Amino acid sequence: MAPTPRPRRSELATPASNEDMFAKAAASGADLVFLDLEDACAPAEREKARGKAARALRDLDWGRTARAIRMNGIDTHWAYGDVIEVVTIAREALDVIIVPKVRRARDVWWVDTLLTQLEETLGLRKRIALEVLIEETEGLQHVDEIAAASDRLEAIIFGAGDFSASQGARVDTNFDPLVEFPGDIWHYARARIVVAARTAGVDAIDAPFPNYKDPAAYRVACERAAAMGFLGKWAIHPSQVEIANTAFSPTPEEIAHAERLVATYRAAESAGKGASGLDGMLVDAAHLRHAATVANRAELLGLSGKEPSP
Repeated sequence: MAPTPRPRRSELATPASNEDMFAKAAASGADLVFLDLEDACAPAEREKARGKAARALRDLDWGRTARAIRMNGIDTHWAYGDVIEVVTIAREALDVIIVPKVRRARDVWWVDTLLTQLEETLGLRKRIALEVLIEETEGLQHVDEIAAASDRLEAIIFGAGDFSASQGARVDTNFDPLVEFPGDIWHYARARIVVAARTAGVDAIDAPFPNYKDPAAYRVACERAAAMGFLGKWAIHPSQVEIANTAFSPTPEEIAHAERLVATYRAAESAGKGASGLDGMLVDAAHLRHAATVANRAELLGLSGKEPSP
């Protein structure tokens, strides 16, 4: 079964233990909100947070926002209870479970199997999807098998924070290097994740950006991730949502150009030519693939193109 296409330009993290934040998260305009039972919750609050999260997913008006939780890692004693309690209460109101610190394909299989049993027992009408976090060096080493581990899997997320600890990197609290570094210190990890995700036909989502008081830097980080092929980025504050939504959306000009490119190529094809020119640039089959990517993305997001102003 192919993954369900859904927008993931912004994935907003919200502590599952803090009920005061739930309504604001639901109204944030994020493509996906996850109520976090893991790192955002103090250990003593994690079990109590399950019911809070499940009832919020079920009872609040989330509009078109996808509803998710981040469970605790499968190597903790909270993991099975997170899945069982939240799914039992929220039922069809839960769209996605995010699995943290995935190291191997068997970690995904464990959650998939538990979900299958729960869905059958509860008689749920829809399948709950999975997203996984690559935040351990072992997970990056096995990211290809992880990407293909389950047909529930819809996205792979880069978790730079824990990954930096796993790798032993010397970084600051925004996960940037403590010394001048040429380029992106996480480029290799990001590239591996994008390639694995694209190969498996799932989305790649970029890491959180803790410095939410620097929107300009967050915007640059989003734009660079989008250039690499990521389809979205985590937001740790509602103020980051609109920035991510804009950065990971094709512009009207991009959409219009893609439409013109397709029309140019099809006209050349009808004339028996394999390539043509548009605005002084060669247009061939490779450009057609790029245009199709833009068009498909625009359709998913409900966007349309317009001719750029002269």
